[in-house]
Amino acid sequence: MASHDEVIAIAERVRSGETSALDVTQAALAGIEAKNGRLNAFLTVSHESALDQARAVDAKRARGEKLGPLAGVPIGIKDALCTRGVVTTAASKILQGYVPPYDATVVARLRAADAIIIGKTNMDEFAMGSSNENSAYGPVKNPWDPERTPGGSSGGSAAAVAARMVSATLGSDTGGSIRQPAALTGTVGIKPTYGRVSRFGLIAFASSLDQVGPFATDVRGAARVLGVISGKDSKDATSLGAPVDDYEGACGKSVKGLRIGVPAEYFAKGLDPEVEASIRAAISELEAEGCVVRPVKLPHTRYALATYYIIADAEASSNLARFDGVRYGLRVEPSGPGKADLKAMYGATRDAGFGTEVKRRILLGTFVLSAGYYDAYYLKAQKVRTLIRRDFEEAFREVDVICSPTSPTPAFRLGEKVDDPLAMYLNDVYTLPASLAGIPGCSVPAKPTASGLPVGLQIVAPWLEESKMFSVAAAFEARSPGLVPPQAS
Repeated sequence: MASHDEVIAIAERVRSGETSALDVTQAALAGIEAKNGRLNAFLTVSHESALDQARAVDAKRARGEKLGPLAGVPIGIKDALCTRGVVTTAASKILQGYVPPYDATVVARLRAADAIIIGKTNMDEFAMGSSNENSAYGPVKNPWDPERTPGGSSGGSAAAVAARMVSATLGSDTGGSIRQPAALTGTVGIKPTYGRVSRFGLIAFASSLDQVGPFATDVRGAARVLGVISGKDSKDATSLGAPVDDYEGACGKSVKGLRIGVPAEYFAKGLDPEVEASIRAAISELEAEGCVVRPVKLPHTRYALATYYIIADAEASSNLARFDGVRYGLRVEPSGPGKADLKAMYGATRDAGFGTEVKRRILLGTFVLSAGYYDAYYLKAQKVRTLIRRDFEEAFREVDVICSPTSPTPAFRLGEKVDDPLAMYLNDVYTLPASLAGIPGCSVPAKPTASGLPVGLQIVAPWLEESKMFSVAAAFEARSPGLVPPQAS
């Protein structure tokens, strides 16, 4: 499992019979067992189930049946995605012990492609966080430096790939929760167009922003996984019926003459000098590949942070109302005189089940939706969201993709920002605008800092034009040998 194209190499070796799915799965399980105690990337490892799935793939090949595009590839699943018969908690105490009776559509599609669902990865509780320090089951450690955060909220999925426990995982991106941890761990992370991938079975945080996407060790591997999970789903009314392009094929296309936009708003105060130098060098590499670099303007970028936290928190307060001790997981009966009523049980359950960050966002969201404040905050935020989307539409009249830093800083130390929510929220300042606009974006590893910490190049493309994004990402990856993250010890 040491090939540069790990996802594709594994699948092809299993399909050809060069190796067995069982051998691959056993190797992955051994890697998880050896490394997870130090990194806390996996919350649940489906040991016996994974071996059974691998045996089924090998039996299918032995019968001469055609195997799927992810034959025998072990894949970790963010714990926000429902998996049939496997505990799914969204890293929250309020869902402790919850076992879904069904698979999320993306999980079902991975199974149909003969992938091995090997376990559930750690995350910020209900996907709320930028450092993976909000998990009820402990923080995830960054494989490059275990004293640092891997980013969030899909930090477990990112760390599992960076540490080579598995070659691919699924995460979810609401305001940057795939791209930002990909940047901080030196992995490839993809946020597709809103609606490109089904959200059925994803435990909702903010429904108009949530998107499922892959992490992988390389661009082609991520492209193959995205191709498998994309497409219309009758169980999700917001999924799109547009044809799925050949993302993997797009990785080999020339980018000569492609126009790359560079927004000045993304290179302003607050950007770490080493990150800026790395990204400007990456853009120069693409220019050397034949791309044409042009400045573009995204003037409403400065409003993205406030807009995102109003909209996302409003939707979170509504989505999380269902967790009340009646329908799912934890239930706490209040004690004391006069406490034995339904409202008191709701309060006691939610107080015990939700963590601090989730409570903070529910309170903020409830406030901005309340009578007298709806027009001042929520409605205004939706209008600004439209302006941000129009910024991108205007820019994409002049360029094919937009390149920028993914995160303003390299991985920061665990605990460094937990007492300053605004400083923490600023980690997503470069990923939020694309989320609000619903357009695809990815992060690919750029030149690390002098101290060896990963840096991510963000590539954003127009609505449903993931293929352009993959072409540019693969072209940059091809010119950056040695930037693929090393095997974690």
